[in-house]
Amino acid sequence: MGEETVGNKMIVLKDYVKGFPKESDLLLETSDTQLRVPDGCDGAVFVKNLYLSCDPYMRGRMSKLEGSYIDSFTLTGFGVCKVVDSTHPNFKKGDLVRGMTGWEEYSLIKSAEGLSKIQHTDVPLSYYTGILGMPGTTAYCGFYEVCSPKKGDTVFISAASGAVGQLVGQFAKLFGCYVVGSAGSKDKVDLLKNKFGFDEAFNYKEEPDLNAALKRYFPDGIDIYFENVGGKMLDAVLLNMKLYGRIAVCGMISQYNLEELEGVKNLFLLVVKRIRMEGFIVFDYAHLYPKYLEMVLPLIKQGKIVYVEDIVEGLENAPNALIGLFSGRNVGKQVVVVARE
Repeated sequence: MGEETVGNKMIVLKDYVKGFPKESDLLLETSDTQLRVPDGCDGAVFVKNLYLSCDPYMRGRMSKLEGSYIDSFTLTGFGVCKVVDSTHPNFKKGDLVRGMTGWEEYSLIKSAEGLSKIQHTDVPLSYYTGILGMPGTTAYCGFYEVCSPKKGDTVFISAASGAVGQLVGQFAKLFGCYVVGSAGSKDKVDLLKNKFGFDEAFNYKEEPDLNAALKRYFPDGIDIYFENVGGKMLDAVLLNMKLYGRIAVCGMISQYNLEELEGVKNLFLLVVKRIRMEGFIVFDYAHLYPKYLEMVLPLIKQGKIVYVEDIVEGLENAPNALIGLFSGRNVGKQVVVVARE
């Protein structure tokens, strides 16, 4: 198999995108590749991609961004892969790994430092794009490290049925908090209350006055806000935060496709209410991943944490799946299956 040449399907970006991305901005192309690490390429790994993660931050890869933490114009993301060939001492053929990979059937990963070997295979492999991958670690670090929760805290999560939000809510409930989430459809609201165990949830699209909605669910105010949305939601939350509240800024999906970003009017309340508002990137907490696995694996196996995935089959359907994130079409963690094995 070492010298075998195959056609490698890949998703490429047609051009930088302004405004709301369209499926036609992403193209499916095929090029030939050999199923091995090229000669002289030491410390590299050649992988077959099995599962690809669709995440909102990938919108940044489609735009020309200054000062961002992600590269633009390169379609890569988190994935689960099988090693086909390796010149890296830590990886061998047949190993299952997780990490950054290309949006294609096969990828040459020249710098394997970002790859991790998958040790626990008694859970669905796709979980390593979600609950056992970047979104899960994001939820864990954002809630426990950034939010500094206390038992009995009142917690609000926007975009609560997504890959990260559904976990933050469940972690908060297990911690002994009162938890409310917002989402964009009746089905998602039902999911939050009936599947994930949130105390309350509401459809923000049906609330003409977000401030009034938050006052309804938090008559005494919000201790912790896990921010995924930004814009008008953040403005309304600031009006309802308690003294010494904490806001963990994970994302602001309402802003990603705007050519002119919305302003936030109520920021002075950070001073008045002595609120701590902190942005964070999951890579800063990579050292906590083993501790997170130690906590979450037993919870999954005991059924104390549930995880909902929205799975799409086939690389050719990846553009549609990614674009759907920005209109809230997905229910749960969006995953693309490239190959089952």
